[in-house]
Amino acid sequence: MKNKRQFLFTLGLMIFMGLLVAEPSLAGFESSLMTVKMKLSNVVLPVLATMGLLFAGFSFITGNPNARQHIIYAVIGCILGFGAQGIVDFISSSVR
Repeated sequence: MKNKRQFLFTLGLMIFMGLLVAEPSLAGFESSLMTVKMKLSNVVLPVLATMGLLFAGFSFITGNPNARQHIIYAVIGCILGFGAQGIVDFISSSVR
């Protein structure tokens, strides 16, 4: 059981790191950072927000007394997760 859990954790970590690694053709530091930012804001954050929403829904269905709080946090997480790219672009344009 522990070996299976370690294997799944390692596999998940390798997939996550594979998403963050820049393509070899992008050799510049700034372009690598832009690639990481794009992958984080377009892939990782929406996936985590959706997982949080699923957890909150499951919590609500099972009758957890904290389900309302979970749903509120999940909705806030979805707003931030799906709107991350827009937030970053807005701040970036304001600073420049």
